[in-house]
Amino acid sequence: MIKYPGGVPYKPVTKKPTIGQTSASNRGMSLEHDLNLSNEYYNEVGIALITKRPTPINVVKVDYSKGARIVDAYFEKQSTTDYNGIYKGRYLDMEAKSTLSKNSFPLSNVYEHQLKHLSRVIAQDGLALFIIRFASLDETYLIEAKHIIEVKTGDKRRSVPLQLIRQHGILIENGYAPRIDYLKALDHLLARR
Repeated sequence: MIKYPGGVPYKPVTKKPTIGQTSASNRGMSLEHDLNLSNEYYNEVGIALITKRPTPINVVKVDYSKGARIVDAYFEKQSTTDYNGIYKGRYLDMEAKSTLSKNSFPLSNVYEHQLKHLSRVIAQDGLALFIIRFASLDETYLIEAKHIIEVKTGDKRRSVPLQLIRQHGILIENGYAPRIDYLKALDHLLARR
């Protein structure tokens, strides 16, 4: 069993969509999987070096009776964001989130320590980003973290309206290689500045 510091057990949130809530093009493909494939492509062709940040865990007990299987572990510390790397000489840090909502992005799964980390990236002139997938609409957006931070801290809202994400973000095109071309969207986003 994996535990947080202080011995609190980890309980994964598993929210399965019901039939008809996702399109056939996304069935079986998670946002993280799509990003990992895209990052592999970017890395292989030399466009960018972006990697998935590992979750820091401390293994306490391993069962070797049927191969090595972790039986007890805990998170060493809170993880920051999902991805980081270098693109065109600039550091970038990204958090990837998915929602089944059709009209807003709920802020309940964006944590204070993540916003603090992304604020620090912004202060160092890095690129702090969110990739948000609206699974039921089959739409994925790239948006600068500053907009999410403003809504969460300034407006004190519980969700970010889809309209705001469409206004400040860029719709990411689905493809084959890369699976989701978020760096093309990032170029458009940076051209707006």
